[in-house]
Amino acid sequence: MSQPITVLIVDNEPGFADLAGERLERERESIVALSATDGREALEFIERRDVDCIVSDYEMPEMTGLELLERVREDDPDLPFILFTGRGSEEIASEAIAAGVTQYLQKGSGKKQYALLANQVTNAVAQYRTETELRESERRYERTLTTLHETTRDLMRAETKDEIYRSAVETADEILEVAVAAAYAFEPTAGVLEHAASTGQSLEPGDPETRFERGEGLVWEVFSEGESARYEDVTRGDGIETVSRCEAIVPLGTHGVLIAGTEVTDGFDETMTELLHILGANTEAALDRAEREQLLRDHDRTLTQQNEELTRLNHTNEIVREINHGVAQASTRDEIEAIVCDRLAETDRYRFAWIAASDDDPPVPAAWAGIDAAYIDRIRDDGERAPEIGLVRETLEGDGVRTVRDVLEADGWQSRRKEALTYGYQTVLGVPLVADERRHGALVVHVAGADSVRESEREVLGELGETIGHAIRSVERTRAMVTDSRLELELAVGDSRLLLNRLSDHAANAGPVTLEGVVDRGEDGVVLFISAPATASLTDLEADWASIETLSVVSEGDDERLFELTVASTPFLDVLRTYDVQIRRATAEDGTATLVLEVPQEVEIRSLVEAIREEYPETELVAKRERTGTISARQLDTHLAERLTDKQFEALQAAHYSGFFEWPRESTGEELADALDVSSPTYHYHLRAAERKLVSLAFDGTAN
Repeated sequence: MSQPITVLIVDNEPGFADLAGERLERERESIVALSATDGREALEFIERRDVDCIVSDYEMPEMTGLELLERVREDDPDLPFILFTGRGSEEIASEAIAAGVTQYLQKGSGKKQYALLANQVTNAVAQYRTETELRESERRYERTLTTLHETTRDLMRAETKDEIYRSAVETADEILEVAVAAAYAFEPTAGVLEHAASTGQSLEPGDPETRFERGEGLVWEVFSEGESARYEDVTRGDGIETVSRCEAIVPLGTHGVLIAGTEVTDGFDETMTELLHILGANTEAALDRAEREQLLRDHDRTLTQQNEELTRLNHTNEIVREINHGVAQASTRDEIEAIVCDRLAETDRYRFAWIAASDDDPPVPAAWAGIDAAYIDRIRDDGERAPEIGLVRETLEGDGVRTVRDVLEADGWQSRRKEALTYGYQTVLGVPLVADERRHGALVVHVAGADSVRESEREVLGELGETIGHAIRSVERTRAMVTDSRLELELAVGDSRLLLNRLSDHAANAGPVTLEGVVDRGEDGVVLFISAPATASLTDLEADWASIETLSVVSEGDDERLFELTVASTPFLDVLRTYDVQIRRATAEDGTATLVLEVPQEVEIRSLVEAIREEYPETELVAKRERTGTISARQLDTHLAERLTDKQFEALQAAHYSGFFEWPRESTGEELADALDVSSPTYHYHLRAAERKLVSLAFDGTAN
């Protein structure tokens, strides 16, 4: 059934108006006829309800048909108005047309006259409705474009992609009046389209948690191809996930897609599709702009952070240079520790600093600056419960700088919340004071702010820790050179991995095996001079033991033989080298070695023994003695180490340990040259040079 047409018939003869209405209704089922007896009644009627067409007589009291037309045109210039009059003349027809009447028709008798009138009414209303709909469509389109332009400005003002996606879907919902609008953003790392924003009542696949995997469904297909698509009747029978029944999908470049959906098949006309494309293009442009601006902001932020970090790093380097200068002039460990703590505490960068020595148990603060003694006493009183002591132990046992990024949140630091807020620190660093793998202690630095120290600054502080460690080792060596006392340790090692024990097991029941001397040749290995009973057969070990690189007999006597062994550096020798310890005596029998070590005064005995025990668990400390020597002997060692070249010192050691200076000689120069893998003239040249310097030192006090 066609849309009803409401016709108002105005005539001062009531019977005629009703009759005309009935005739029109018979001619067209869609016509609904109403009547009015004069112009005033007609105006009151159209104020109360809408009519589609007015059919009016010409001659009426008080207000003629044309006067009624003028009043109607004031409110609606296009409402169909047919002048249906009994007076017919060219003058009236001309006047009616000039006044804007839609049609002019003379009254007459017969069915044909009303058929013509019904046809005119139907055509006039159809045209009026079409023109009205067109005008409304144009107005709606203009309003939509205005809204779209305003949205574009909003899109261009949005600072984040989330705001842009949200604005885009809200605009699509407003201008298209769709059931659902959604945006999905491309996440390049995972390679998926993730929900970014949506409006309306979407179906389950349109839920905010929905994501479209690579190659999945129509949405991904449109995104990957970069071409818009419209699906008039989408089904889910093949398992494809969609947002709604009828969809229009617009790709947003590399950013994602914009989707509009309705539950009506063929729900998008060309105008809606065009508007969605415009919105998609504007959204893509806004996303491009937001991405560029974000990159610029990130770049500016990175530059700012880099500048701040560089400024802070330069400041730290200045501090380190001042510390290095002060440390270089210090003559004792106490002076070094005081200088380091003072310099750090004087800066604006660090709140305060303190140092714990490795030979204290527990390792409590020994030197500090920038903090009152009450805090130090708190650490000492808490002992092993103090979180700072735990940090120091981690620093001494681990590698590199240790960092507590925020003491207000870090596990185990709850007891220091009040102190952290009172003294204004949140970041705490533990810097190992290390020299040649030996740890002399830990420097603890307290810094304002949470996680306020970057990796570059930690590296600088780590290098500072090495500098301090070497400085401490240097002053302790110097102190050892001018003192006449040394510690002597006697150890019993039953571990079968110790080379001397393995040799004694091989020479079982023959007698003890003794280490006569060690020549450390660096990368070329270590040369050991071993004496064993003449009945012990060791010569076959070079082929049988992988730990022995070369083995040869240096000299043979009636009761014992002297062997020269070349081995790679052993864990035992590595520990002694780290702690600057010398072997005085080493003898093994029946799988147990007795070692006598000369230890510098500054070495912490417990640390040394634990380091050896870590490699050889079956190690026991038998005795600890203080041995007094002569200053001249120590000075002689120092002078020799400083004045002999490595080759000269090596030649002199080999000659001494091999019995070259005994009478009768137990080895020859040629044999020693072969052992050191040099020519005989070269060996004799280095040996003579070493002898000349040694004699000059003994008689003249110089070593030329």
